[in-house]
Amino acid sequence: MDDDNLKNCTSQLLPELGSLNSSEMLDALATMLNSHRDRATLKIMLHDCLYPNNSHPYFLPWWQKTIWTSLFGAMLLVSTTGNTTVIWIVLAHRRMRTVTNYFLVNLSVSDLMMSLLNCVFNFIFMLNSHWPFGSVYCTINNFVANVTVAASVFTLVAITLDRYMAIMRPLRHRMSRRRARLLIAVVWASSCLLALPCLRYSETMTRRYRNDSSRTVCFMEWPDGHYPHSVTEHVYNIVFLSLTYVIPVIAMAVCYTIMGQELWGGSIGEQTQRQLDSIKSKRKVVRMFSIVITIFALCWLPYHGYFIYAYHDKSVTESKYVQHLYLGFYWLAMSHAMVNPIIYFWMNNRFRVYFKYALCRCCSNQYPHDLELTNADCISRSRSGGTKRQKHLQHKRLEGKMSHLSLNAQGTGAANDNAAATTAALKRTANSIHINCNSNNNIDAIGQQNS
Repeated sequence: MDDDNLKNCTSQLLPELGSLNSSEMLDALATMLNSHRDRATLKIMLHDCLYPNNSHPYFLPWWQKTIWTSLFGAMLLVSTTGNTTVIWIVLAHRRMRTVTNYFLVNLSVSDLMMSLLNCVFNFIFMLNSHWPFGSVYCTINNFVANVTVAASVFTLVAITLDRYMAIMRPLRHRMSRRRARLLIAVVWASSCLLALPCLRYSETMTRRYRNDSSRTVCFMEWPDGHYPHSVTEHVYNIVFLSLTYVIPVIAMAVCYTIMGQELWGGSIGEQTQRQLDSIKSKRKVVRMFSIVITIFALCWLPYHGYFIYAYHDKSVTESKYVQHLYLGFYWLAMSHAMVNPIIYFWMNNRFRVYFKYALCRCCSNQYPHDLELTNADCISRSRSGGTKRQKHLQHKRLEGKMSHLSLNAQGTGAANDNAAATTAALKRTANSIHINCNSNNNIDAIGQQNS
């Protein structure tokens, strides 16, 4: 220890020595030394006092911060917009309120929470190596992070279960909406239970440096220390990894493999056109969710692998590139929330129509060509237009009236003019009904894609 460090520590400690005669302080010090967790914290504080760093150890130049801010900003924008649109599509349109889509809404809610309540704050923390949001939100942030990750995975498992029962056990009772809501509640309850340690062991600490700078860190301080020295945290991470990644990914991969063999590998035999259309629709759904699961596994694999490797090789955390490495792995993991709405738009005709509808409403207040009508009610069942059969019969009756008028309008002058005007008006009405009927047929056909 050099003289400057000794003088620095002495100047900080001497003003406090006069109060050491207080029995309350001695009792508090004894309690701290008896706690392994508090001893670890005290060790860090004394190390910063005796051996202070010259400057902030994790400082990025402005151009690197600009690049990372652009990448995370684009990802958060797409994720927020896409998942909000998915939630609106399902909840605002009755035809989209299926069991599978309820699970997609739950997945979008968890991804939206992850993006807005966790990713934004974690990115600022990682970019500046400083936590400016206080100790309370440090606890909330760590809790929300684990809850949303677990909820996303468990929701994907629920979707897999629903699809598996629909394909492999088609004669059994399908999952009801009430049961789906109950399963969603179980998903969130189990996710909160798994994240409870974050509420107990999240802490903040201020690190000081020789050039009078300081930074606050948000971390998990376990009874036996903190990462990467805590065995308890390592065990918790392994359990969390197993329950939210390894076991679910393996289980879902097995289920989708079995479903794929049933839909593509089995002998179809003689089937009606309706049965063939149903099989084709199920293949599309299975293909879409298989891609969702695959992308989920690929996005999170580097992130989980980094923490496992860093625990066994602590030199990784001392690398000068560790900040960029961690930011890259974290961006890839969080991008999973951005990719899901893109997959829905790409592979699901029904969602594609509604995404176009939402885009047209936002940009030009018009409706896409796919919907045929210029009335938003064409997206859902018409509240006043009746059924398709009623519209068809009404159209036929109007055609009959027009034919009758054409045959009987043999006069001249005003009589002919009145008949022609009446016929033209009836034609416009019939065409309007015909367009409405065709539009509903188009939406019904799209609706079969997600059955």
